[in-house]
Amino acid sequence: MRKFLVLVVSLLSLFSVSFGEEVIVFHAGSLSVPFRKMKAVFEKEHPGTEVRLEPSGSVKAIRKVTDLNKPCDVVASADYSLIPEMMFPEFADHVKVFATNELVLCYTPKSRFADRVNGNNWFEILKRKEVKWGISNPNLDPCGYRALMMLSLASDYYGEPIFEELLSGTGIKIARKGGKEIISVPRVFRPRGNLTVRPKAVALLGLLESGAIDYAVEYKSVALQHGLKFVELPKEINLSSLKFRDNYAKVSVKLGNGKTVTGRPIAYGITTVKGAPHPKEAELWEEFVTSKEGAQILKECYQNPVYPPKVIKVGE
Repeated sequence: MRKFLVLVVSLLSLFSVSFGEEVIVFHAGSLSVPFRKMKAVFEKEHPGTEVRLEPSGSVKAIRKVTDLNKPCDVVASADYSLIPEMMFPEFADHVKVFATNELVLCYTPKSRFADRVNGNNWFEILKRKEVKWGISNPNLDPCGYRALMMLSLASDYYGEPIFEELLSGTGIKIARKGGKEIISVPRVFRPRGNLTVRPKAVALLGLLESGAIDYAVEYKSVALQHGLKFVELPKEINLSSLKFRDNYAKVSVKLGNGKTVTGRPIAYGITTVKGAPHPKEAELWEEFVTSKEGAQILKECYQNPVYPPKVIKVGE
């Protein structure tokens, strides 16, 4: 009996050593590439700790914590403002702004009109009946509602009804009043024939590379990470510049759940979840992502780091 107990204790010890600790990270799909690189470095620096990465649209990532109560240690969102708006004060007490980005229109050499598309005619090409294009779901992913903001801003910038023509029949509507623009997204909307919608922006990449769609609105970092061709958009509409933040703020998107998101320069945020199952490891991961080493990895992955990060706490 004693030998049996010794064997059981030994096996339990072995089990514990083998599996060690972990940190569960729900994050924006556009962070997949840099976070995989960070995971490899972090796990070398912290032997016995496994980083479990779970990408999705940022809204969905947060809802898995707030609505579904799924175990999670750290949330990293492509829109930092979602964390205070959806998680403060019950699920988080701070957010660190640690990276920026911009929108581009991605395509491949086999995309229709790939030899003609440019910064002056991209919207005319998207209007063509034979051209298929995609965005992510605005109700689940910041890249999706930012794509709508960009198209609204483009209508004003180019002086053409780009938004209405490209989104006609989708159930997405826009109202312009007193210099402000409010875009309303139904809880469930059905994109028309040549518009494809996926839960997260990176889910469009396979369709783009296979030729199932010709163009997709993505983040510039994602385009560069995957070696895609892309059209650079003017700073007045690509949501990248602090100089034009007042212009971006003229556009708001009312999501299907009733929440309204106002246009602002793209900035990513990260937080440790209150009551995280692995608080020590969560803090270490958050510190690593926002460290100088993390900033260097972001830069290597074509993402603009904010270092040192800007910290926003509850009540600020």
